[in-house]
Amino acid sequence: MGFLLFTLALLLSAGEYLDVREFLSKGEMELQWNPFLKIGVFRRGYSVVSFRVDEPWVLLNYRQRMRIDPIVEEEGTLKLTSQTVETIHRALLGPKRSGPRVAAIFIDPGHGGKDPGTIGRHQIGKETLELKEKDIVLKTSLVLADLLKKRFPEKQVILSRSDDRYLTLEERTEMANSISVDPEDAVIYVSIHVNASLNPKAKGFEVWYLPPQYRRKLIDGDRLNAENREILPILNMMLEEEYTIESILLAKHILDSMEESVGSVSENRGLKEETWFVVRKAKMPSVLVEIGFITNEEEAKLLSQPEHLQKIAQAIYNGIVRFIGTIDGSTRRSHYEDQLDRSQSGTGRFLSQDAQADPS
Repeated sequence: MGFLLFTLALLLSAGEYLDVREFLSKGEMELQWNPFLKIGVFRRGYSVVSFRVDEPWVLLNYRQRMRIDPIVEEEGTLKLTSQTVETIHRALLGPKRSGPRVAAIFIDPGHGGKDPGTIGRHQIGKETLELKEKDIVLKTSLVLADLLKKRFPEKQVILSRSDDRYLTLEERTEMANSISVDPEDAVIYVSIHVNASLNPKAKGFEVWYLPPQYRRKLIDGDRLNAENREILPILNMMLEEEYTIESILLAKHILDSMEESVGSVSENRGLKEETWFVVRKAKMPSVLVEIGFITNEEEAKLLSQPEHLQKIAQAIYNGIVRFIGTIDGSTRRSHYEDQLDRSQSGTGRFLSQDAQADPS
């Protein structure tokens, strides 16, 4: 690392700027850049250095503030000085931590106890099929949690409920937000629900995430020193940006896996945005998965079958594994990620939204 820094110092005299593409050409780190908000993140392994154009500081893991020559943007290209290069290198190219970046997975089967969620009643011949959302999502979540625990024995896999009990929405998100992990580690939140509609023909699966424009208070200003409290709004915006990117990525991996698993018998309704309570209050990358419509007779029959719920759980599991592979870096698909029959995958249709029950 010392030789690299010495070489860069020779190339750049004080005050001269380097094209960020030269900085990244070594392949030692990656850059995530939002040209609209003018903020970005250099990432290597488990550590991130976040910045804002024209500001004289960067943040290591959203906590440690370091002085730099401001990163500038010229004709759409980011540029930085040798001093800034050295600061970022020292921050990111130090000894690599062992252990996962995604340290905990929180699985939240919706409803429970006195709250049945949506209810589907269908007359099939002489038999009445009655299903409750709380039962379907619990069965699915228990299978999912078991798969994740076998695949990731080093991670915390936590269920909001493992039986038929009632939890408020606040209790669910407080449980997730209180999970203890190392400062550089992450928790992800996956809420599982069954959909309903006034239109009995509505069917299919979809994955929701928080709209990118929604802003929350993610960082407690009381826990920052005086210098960092001055930039609390910027810190919140940067962390929100990262959570948004990761939530969309997690949602897409789960949706794609659902398409592979059940796309031949159910419709892919696509990725959607909404400020559901649990994704709004969970201070982490979070998604809400709607696994099917209980009000559609054909889909209700499927949701009553353990084999179908097993496929759904496996699909959500596959999506989480793929997401963690992009975040942890060292995680790769293994024999635990059972291969699904992709020969009958659907076309990935994105259909319009029907009237539906609020999963919150």
